[in-house]
This record gives sequence, C-alpha cells and structure tokens, in this order.
Amino acid sequence: MDRLFIGVDVGGTSLKLGVVDEQGSVTQQMEVIYSAEKEQRPVMDVIIESIRKLADENGGIGCFSGIGISAAGCINSVTGSVAGNGGNVKGWANTEVCPILREEFGIPAALANDANCAILGELWTGAARGYTDVLGITLGTGVGGGVITGGRLLEGAHGFAGELGHFTTHAGGDACICGQEGCYERYASTSALIRTAKDADPELGNGRLLFKAAESGDEQALAILNNWITEIAYGITGYVHVFDPQLILIGGGVSAQQKLLIEPLRDKVLSMVMPDFADDLEFRAAALGNTAGLAGAVYYLLSKEHFSESM
Repeated sequence: MDRLFIGVDVGGTSLKLGVVDEQGSVTQQMEVIYSAEKEQRPVMDVIIESIRKLADENGGIGCFSGIGISAAGCINSVTGSVAGNGGNVKGWANTEVCPILREEFGIPAALANDANCAILGELWTGAARGYTDVLGITLGTGVGGGVITGGRLLEGAHGFAGELGHFTTHAGGDACICGQEGCYERYASTSALIRTAKDADPELGNGRLLFKAAESGDEQALAILNNWITEIAYGITGYVHVFDPQLILIGGGVSAQQKLLIEPLRDKVLSMVMPDFADDLEFRAAALGNTAGLAGAVYYLLSKEHFSESM
C-alpha cells in the first residue's frame, strides 16, 4: 500500500493542505483562511491545528509518513526554518517550522520555498515531467521561480537559491521590497504590467481588461504587453545563458495566455539567446495550478536524505 503524506502550502492569508500519495496525486484538499491581525496567534498554531484536522479526517496522523511544507519567504531548507525574511506572512520570520512539527506529530517534515516547491511539483507530475534541466518562472505580484539542473533542485548553501526576481536589470531603477533598486520583478511581474497599464490608461488597469483589449487588436494594449514581454525576455535570456535549460516553464495565472504571452515570449527569447542555447529550447505554461506546491513539498521531503534518516 502506498504511503501517504500531508502537503501544506503557507500563503500570506491562507493555508492550503492536501493528502499526497507516492505518485504525487493530491486529494482531500482543504483551505484555511488566516489573519494574524484578527486571530492574534502565531501562524504555526494554525498550521498544527489544520494538519491535525486533515489527519483526523483521514484516519489519524499514524496513517501518514511525513509532512511537506511549501512556504513564502526566505526558507532555510537545511534547518527547516524560516530565515529573517518571512515574506508577506506576518509573524513567520525565524520560525523553526520542521523541529516544531516533528516534535508535535512524531513524523518527518521538510520545508522549502513555495516557488521551488511549485517547480518540483511540475517536475513530478506536471508540465516538466521527464525533463532534467528546467527554469521555472512564476509571474505574479513579484517574480518567483526555481531551477532544476541535472534532475535536482538548485538550492545553494542554505536553500535560498532561486530568488529569480531579485537581480538588477535596471541600475538605479525602482525601489524593490528586498531593499535594492531596479530588480527584475519590478519590471517583469504582473504587478508591473498592471502598474504600467494604469499609468497609460486607467481603463486598462486590470489584467483581464488589458488582455481583452489586446485580443481585440487595441494598439495601446498590444504595445504595453510587448514592452512587458520584452522585460521578461531580458531576464530569461540571462538565465538561459547561465543554466542552459531544456524547458522554460511559465507559472502564475497569466500563463494561461498562450498566444499573447507564451508564444511571443518564446520568440523573443529565442531571438536573443546565443544560437547554440536556442537548440531544442522549449516553452510551456505550468499545468498543476494550486496543487503544484502541495505535491512539490512532498516531493522535496521524499528527495531529502534526512527523510530516510528520520524514519
């Protein structure tokens, strides 16, 4: 009988949980809306309570072989803790997540960055399955992502690697939440797209309206999209030259725009990279949606040496 695991995805305002089997299938999903200001209790209390509820509804914690946690912020995956930057999750910084969960439930636990978990989920059962070298870019409020090289997640010394939105593409440019100026995500995120559209025409200050206008041939909307896609392409071109991937995987809600985003982005990048890097380079949208982080967190747990050591 397959072992079962609990996947947890910690966001700024909600927790997503699900039961994950050894093939990466996610079932019994639940979502818990969370507000630190209203509840006046640490997010870890909500996580523990939610894990216990999901486990109790599925035979008890004894039916599960481990817990994988996907979370925002700077995640030290070596220690299983959140570093000094907890992202947009209030009270999350410096939380010793895995030690707390191991003590509470008596089963192995592993913690990784949410963008890294998303690409691992896609590698396991989604659009990146069968590939060994993948660059994942998630376009949203910021720019996140992960890098798979030689079939393994690139983590760096502490698990912080893969902050793809935070390298400078515009020297002296817009201030970024990371404390630097001119970061990639200030120009390539969907937030940047909407900001630019609003400045040009308040009636285009909504993603759906902007893409609808572009679909109908509106020249202003098409020009705004073209400039934004060029910004995305600049960053991806640099990443291609560093990592030499087989596949560029685009995530985030906007990735559903095949004709208005994926295809023109592919064309721009292939025209910008050195010719040898363009050979067989593929582009596609992520496939798993909200379950990617849950599956990826469990995949990360299964891939770590400390999982077998903890059994």
